[in-house]
Amino acid sequence: MSKKDYKRYLVTAALPYANGPVHIGHLAGCYLPADVYVRYLRATGKDVLFICGSDEHGVPITIKAKKEGITPQQVVDKYDGIMKNAFKDFGIDFSYYGRTSSETHKKTAQDFFRNLYDKGVFKEEITQQYYDEEAKQFLADRYITGTCPRCGNPGAYGDQCEKCGTALSPTDLINPKSALSGAVPVLRETKNWFLPMGDIQQSDMFKEYIKRFEFWKSNIKGQCNSWLTEGLQSRAMTRDLDWGVPVPIEGADGKVLYVWFDAPIGYISATKEAMLARGSSTSWQDWWKDEETSLIHFIGKDNIVFHAIIFPMMLMTHGEFILPSNVPANEFLNLEGDKISTSRNWAVWLHEYLIDFADRQDELRYVLTSIAPETKDSEFTWKDYQTRVNSELVSIFGNFVNRVLVLCDKYYQGIVPVSNGVLSDDKLQAAQAVCFKQVKESIANLEANLESIKLRDAQAEFINIARAGNKYLADTEPWKLIKTDAESVQVILVDALQICAKLCVAAQPFLPHTAQKLAAMLNLQSLSWNLLQENVIITAMHALGKAEILYKQVEDEDINKQLQRLEDIKKANSVQPVVSAVNELKPHISYEDFDKLDLRVGKVIAAVKVPKADKLLNLTVDLGFEQRTILSGIAEYYQPEELLGKLVTVVANLAPRKIRGIESQGMLLMAGNDFGKLYSVGPEQDIEPGSIVK
Repeated sequence: MSKKDYKRYLVTAALPYANGPVHIGHLAGCYLPADVYVRYLRATGKDVLFICGSDEHGVPITIKAKKEGITPQQVVDKYDGIMKNAFKDFGIDFSYYGRTSSETHKKTAQDFFRNLYDKGVFKEEITQQYYDEEAKQFLADRYITGTCPRCGNPGAYGDQCEKCGTALSPTDLINPKSALSGAVPVLRETKNWFLPMGDIQQSDMFKEYIKRFEFWKSNIKGQCNSWLTEGLQSRAMTRDLDWGVPVPIEGADGKVLYVWFDAPIGYISATKEAMLARGSSTSWQDWWKDEETSLIHFIGKDNIVFHAIIFPMMLMTHGEFILPSNVPANEFLNLEGDKISTSRNWAVWLHEYLIDFADRQDELRYVLTSIAPETKDSEFTWKDYQTRVNSELVSIFGNFVNRVLVLCDKYYQGIVPVSNGVLSDDKLQAAQAVCFKQVKESIANLEANLESIKLRDAQAEFINIARAGNKYLADTEPWKLIKTDAESVQVILVDALQICAKLCVAAQPFLPHTAQKLAAMLNLQSLSWNLLQENVIITAMHALGKAEILYKQVEDEDINKQLQRLEDIKKANSVQPVVSAVNELKPHISYEDFDKLDLRVGKVIAAVKVPKADKLLNLTVDLGFEQRTILSGIAEYYQPEELLGKLVTVVANLAPRKIRGIESQGMLLMAGNDFGKLYSVGPEQDIEPGSIVK
């Protein structure tokens, strides 16, 4: 599929649940990457609509309302305002930010459901579901608590035990209870409407659609292909709840649309509202029904299947809508060695950051883009934040701009001198040539990476432009040369000013606040992306603005305050661990016995469940010199898609063994504990598959 030039670009960012504030994991997952890409498209003159909004239905909203003793509507009103303001203050520049509790959304979602219902797409099914006889309502998974069958945690939920991390079904719980009344729930039959995903998977239109997976990121392809290989099952598109969009058909009293049916339609309803705000009730269709529109969903990895498979199935069975041309999903961001957790308050909250680091939004934008979890999980630490800001934004980018403007003010009173472009000797000319070559290459790489939505690499090329400028100044030393060769200094500083201007243009997607500040310092009226291809942006006799410091150092005091806050959270969350007996060591072996093991680094390139085997996964592992099939009894601990791309340690010289009729050609090393967890033992950093583990 060759790259196509579209007439317009519809970019969406996952609708955040309106049950809490925004944290840096949310930002790194989809909102910041989407904003960077949108700002790039706008800078290049593309027609772009950037859509988002609060997801205001679903069980998390009702749970929050119950905890806070308020209504679900009060919950969504509260957090919609908090999130919207935080996004705005941070600089996430949505074209429109909607709400799924709006009347426009309610009608749009109901009309969509009715369309599929009238076409006979849904299948009516009667299933058994837990019911609270005291509260007189069916219970969603999170409304059921009980004892985890794996670790014994008495407070496990019907969908997951947050202590040991095991995914559960309500019927897995020991002694289940209703979170609403405390009563023991009973199983009752209930009718719901299911999307027959298995049937749609076999359709020609879906088979044609998934061809585009081949051109998407590896983590998206891997997770989707894992689901498709296993075979899709029908999924209920309605729920027995009292908070949500009512199901618009007879016989569906007390039922609402499943939040994952309802929420993505929020992109459509928000587009309608955006166009109505512009004075048109019909132009929204250009964005959703014209094949000249590119639909791009920015999401986190936990939403891949919904955006790459389920929502497209909804769109194609409806029949009037375009399908996504890309679904760039990021992995998860961890914090200081632990997973970000809203329930444990283990997070850096955006609204708190904006208070502690007022007017320093671009620092966080830069750091989060530098460590973006584009293909695998990454980690945010405050020490790394300090290092990246001080050593890159301050010492490389900010230092270069400041030196150039200060020298121009000192030598030329802030008026750009006339330059003939010719340096006086070979050494200076060589330094100029090296700088020009590096800047040109970095700009080309920057643009290529932005087009491919490789934003971390794109930003790295941006800082390389500043590096090239700094090296040019260091190699030519105009502050010394001014005493003997004033004409060459004019050439050098005019060259440096052009690099400053290019940095100003190129900074727009990544550092928008800085770009505006630098534009004022350079007195630039236009920041058109095309200027990156110009040799001369700032002309002779141009009056420069006043030089200011772009960034200030992040001090130890700033970081220690944040680390102390996290330490206080950790103490508040700490519980006395259960002391388990130490497993007795096995008898001593000789080094020669150990040396018989051939341990190699492998990379998991495919993973599927073994049919009719609850504990087995069938893995294809790349050992560098060959690929092997390895069966591993870890299905209770890992979903197949979680392992894709993961580096593991393989016992490579273990004799092959047939399990369930499949020959397993090795074994993975794993570490387990008494709390129901199992961890893959693999290298901490990237290393080539096939490397020997010593």
